[in-house]
Amino acid sequence: MADEKQKQQKAQKPQQQAKGGKGKGEQSAAPATEAGRPKASSRSTARMRDKYTKEVAPALLKEFDLKNRMAVPKLEKVVINMGVGEATQNAKLLDPAVNELSALTGQKAVITRAKKSIAAFKVREGMPIGAMVTLRGDRMYEFLDRLINIALPRVRDFRGVSSKSFDGRGNYTLGLRDQLIFPEIDYAKVEKLKGMNITIVTTARNDEQARALLKHMGMPFRQ
Repeated sequence: MADEKQKQQKAQKPQQQAKGGKGKGEQSAAPATEAGRPKASSRSTARMRDKYTKEVAPALLKEFDLKNRMAVPKLEKVVINMGVGEATQNAKLLDPAVNELSALTGQKAVITRAKKSIAAFKVREGMPIGAMVTLRGDRMYEFLDRLINIALPRVRDFRGVSSKSFDGRGNYTLGLRDQLIFPEIDYAKVEKLKGMNITIVTTARNDEQARALLKHMGMPFRQ
């Protein structure tokens, strides 16, 4: 009798697998079904980009009486540069700068090197002297959003940024004294305060257009 029951059980197993039981065939088919589905895009459009498209660009088009929408000034890139003078004596001091820039921008920072030798500062050509990040696209807009709406208001006794830091070609440079105004930086892990320069490169033809662009984007210029 025991032999007959074993034979019946063996005969029933292939039938269960064919009906969709817990056989190997079902397990291998499930991943294929998931892989066949289109992946949802996790990349959301930055809020600052939407503001430029819907509000800033039409306002600039009307303000400067531009006939072609392609002539409207826009943001091209943002370059964040952090200098570490002590790195000429100890190159390991660049590691915190690289990590902090990467944390507050969401992009891997690169090490900058001296372009020429300066004997007074004991700097030789090719020496590592700082770190920098160049942001474009959505990361650029997201960084500016955090800079304008979160970081700058955390500056002590903040009264606005200078409106005279343009280079005559539509580019604006902002200097910050320390990195702690960004919430992404862990205060407990900071060994030394480091300043940084933030250069906003635009397609504006002159400083007047660039100033209007940044003002419409929300840059808090000093009155």
